[in-house]
Amino acid sequence: MDRRRVVVVAYEAAELLEIASITTTLESANWHGALPYYEYRVATPGGHAVTTATALILQPQLTLERVTGPLDTLVVAGGIGHEDAAGNALVVSHVRRLARESRRVASVCTGAFVLAAAGLLDGRRATTHWDQARLMASRYPEVVVDPNPIFVRDGNVATSAGITAALDLMLAFVEEDNGPELARTVARNLVTYLQRPGNQAQMSMFVSPPSPVNSLVRRTVEHITAHLADDLSTLALAEAAGVSERHLTRLFLKHLGQTPGRYVRQARAEAAAHLLASTSLPMASIAVRCGFGTAETLRQAFIDRYGVPPSRYRLTQSSAAG
Repeated sequence: MDRRRVVVVAYEAAELLEIASITTTLESANWHGALPYYEYRVATPGGHAVTTATALILQPQLTLERVTGPLDTLVVAGGIGHEDAAGNALVVSHVRRLARESRRVASVCTGAFVLAAAGLLDGRRATTHWDQARLMASRYPEVVVDPNPIFVRDGNVATSAGITAALDLMLAFVEEDNGPELARTVARNLVTYLQRPGNQAQMSMFVSPPSPVNSLVRRTVEHITAHLADDLSTLALAEAAGVSERHLTRLFLKHLGQTPGRYVRQARAEAAAHLLASTSLPMASIAVRCGFGTAETLRQAFIDRYGVPPSRYRLTQSSAAG
């Protein structure tokens, strides 16, 4: 086979940036020597042009119902039209059919709802846009929904987080197919990160949803983020808040879904990730500044949070590393 046939499934109100992230990554890989080269096409129901979520009109090359395998990769895009797509028996049945004829199946963002509706995620671990994860878990109880990672691979099925996570997923595919050097070249051409680790959290707590409603929890969180190098044991935090350890823990579980200790560890890991990516500080200095004390404690916490050691994270993410 001298080409890798990739079909991207789109529909009304699909997200154009996701589709472009997929096709542009593959085209860049072709420019820089991907072999076999990627032959990518967009397919829509009826072969009709679709109005994307950003109101721009996308003209497909293929009619979904007429696409036949074998395919190398089938990718379903997400977008605000995913509810209608997942409820469209024609779309779902043809995605299910093509999945059987594909070496690799993937979705971006809420495209996971279409894969789930087709039964392709049953018994598998999967992700989607963080804002839709709870809905997906309740609607498809057979799917093990993990709202945290950038992307998840389970067998030959991959699902990714929202929108630009398509770049991370496609770079992972390029590396899998052609090796790390081509993936690095494509990333440089796209002026993006080499590729965020798939299990990196979708959102940093520093840009996450609104602060806790409870004023005591909110003040404690603000204290934590401003004093990462200090004593942030549950006892110290409880004393600063004027409550018992048990009461503080109960409030954190209710409003943040985790204990104070776990929240502190997460906050310190994310602060360390920021310093690793944006500075050339030695590991020991970052560990002290973020409250870990030693580089080894930082390493253990970082692997727990991101799935990779801090040295690997710096190598792939650091602007300071050049």
